Amino acid sequence: MVPAAGLRDTLLDHAIAMLEAGEAEPGIRALARAAGVSAMAPYRHFADKAALMAAVAERGFAMFLAALSAADAEGSDAERLVAQGGAYVDFACAHPALFRAMFTCGAAAPKQPDTPAFAILTRRVAALVGEDDPVAALGCWAIVHGLATLALDGGVTLASAQVRAVLRTYVAGIVRGV
Repeated sequence: MVPAAGLRDTLLDHAIAMLEAGEAEPGIRALARAAGVSAMAPYRHFADKAALMAAVAERGFAMFLAALSAADAEGSDAERLVAQGGAYVDFACAHPALFRAMFTCGAAAPKQPDTPAFAILTRRVAALVGEDDPVAALGCWAIVHGLATLALDGGVTLASAQVRAVLRTYVAGIVRGV
């Protein structure tokens, strides 16, 4: 039996595992079975399936931010931005179902680039160009998200070196002001 205090986290762990195992969106009853709790126990933490998936996306964004923050830890501003982009694509490839859910789960999906994960990117772009540059930041986000999507949905095999070469080319362009 899972203690009530840890049940929410346990349910989220199981929901993410179910997503990663290929279940499109885990149902509340299936989640309860997987966690070994009563069918009603998850409803103490999630009003419905949409609330569960929003919480899954929120957990995913926290994991994503941790990966981007770790990549942003050392090196020059350019190296950090390239490392962030590589971490973005690596995260998507390591957690494809979670990554897709993060960007499609209703209220949890970013409607505009205002998430903490995007903020770390905008700070690094600003450090590179000497000021806030929303166009350069959006371009950088579009490139890494596009690369991630190509890797997941486009059937394109992208080597880490290829991803980083594309990102270095973009970073060199924004530094020069091209």
